Parts: sequence; C-alpha cells; structure tokens
Amino acid sequence: MNSFSSLIRTASHEQHVEAETSTFMSDLLGGRLGVDAYARYTEQLWFVYEALEASAEKLGADPVAGGFIRPELFRLRALERDLAHLRGPRWRAQASALPATQAYADRVRECARSWPAGYIAHHYTRYLGDLSGGQIIRDRAERTWGFEKKGDGVRFYVFEDIPNPAAFKRGYRELLDAVRADDLEKQRIVAECKRAFALNTNVFRALGEEFPLSA
Repeated sequence: MNSFSSLIRTASHEQHVEAETSTFMSDLLGGRLGVDAYARYTEQLWFVYEALEASAEKLGADPVAGGFIRPELFRLRALERDLAHLRGPRWRAQASALPATQAYADRVRECARSWPAGYIAHHYTRYLGDLSGGQIIRDRAERTWGFEKKGDGVRFYVFEDIPNPAAFKRGYRELLDAVRADDLEKQRIVAECKRAFALNTNVFRALGEEFPLSA
C-alpha cells in the first residue's frame, strides 16, 4: 500500500515537470531574460503567498490543516525584502497580479475558507517545491544578476529557520501520511495538487507572453 505522500508525489509528477520546464523558467534560468523579468516573477509570487499566509493564522487550529501551519516556512516577509531590493521602497504602489496569478491566489483563498484539506494541496506544492527546486533558482539568480549570496533579491529561497531541509521534508511527508481524510477525500486532495501545478504553469505561460524572447 502506497503512502499518501508518495501518492501525491507520483500523481503530480507530470505537472511538476511541465511547470519546471516552462519556456519562461528556462529562459529566466538560462540568463536570457533581464532582471526585470525576475522581479515580475517575484512580484507574482508575492500575491500567491499573500493568499497562502493571510489564511494561515485562521487555519492554525484546524484539525486537518493545522499541523501544516509552520511559521518557519512563511515567505511573505522575505518576498517583501526582495521586492524592495528589486523594485525600490515603493514597490507596492506598482505591483499588479496577472490574471493567471489572480486566479491562482483566489483558488488558494477559496480552499482556505471552505476546504482546509484542499489548502494542504496548495501548501504542499508551493513550500515543498521552494525548499527543493527553489535552491537552483537562487543559485542561478545570484550568478546571473549578481545578488549577494543568500541576500536581498534571493531571500525568498533562503529558509533560515530550517537548518536541515531533508529532515524537515521527511517530517512534512509524515504529516501528509497522517492526514485525517478518507480515501475519497485523499483523491480530492491529489486532484487539487494537480490543479495547483496547472495554476502555477498558467502563471509561467502568462509571464512568457509578457517577456517573449525576440526572435
């Protein structure tokens, strides 16, 4: 019998690969786009994490999602420091969510409000992804645009309160395996994970349209 955490990982693998290999991300990590594209991407992340973390306090006592609310994962403050560095102190006045980003953030809020088990799906796809693949992005960004190592501009990718990411991820998967849900509900959570990846891929697609490489 497969554990729930491995079920989620396997089920969302295809979408995960699609998100990671989007044209925008390939161009960004390949150094073919300017720092403004990186700043715009960081700004879109802020809208998604604002939706994730604005709901966190309320969900802390929830019997299903409560165990996943871990302040050491929170990214909003780090994103705000990065954006102040990338866009200046008045970054909020110019920040705007792409329609795809708005749809993503709205779905996160909807789950947080009415379906905490669905919120877990979004929590998993974002934070565990950042803890893993995010490190590649940080390294590339530091080298491409000369950010200080683990400093302003890439703080989003630095989890200072998680000294051992491998152990943390193990603990997180144990939380998933212990989640209070029957088989049907687990299938719904898996489907929501797939939806989260699709929403994320839509954001990459929209960013790719905003920052096309001149032929």
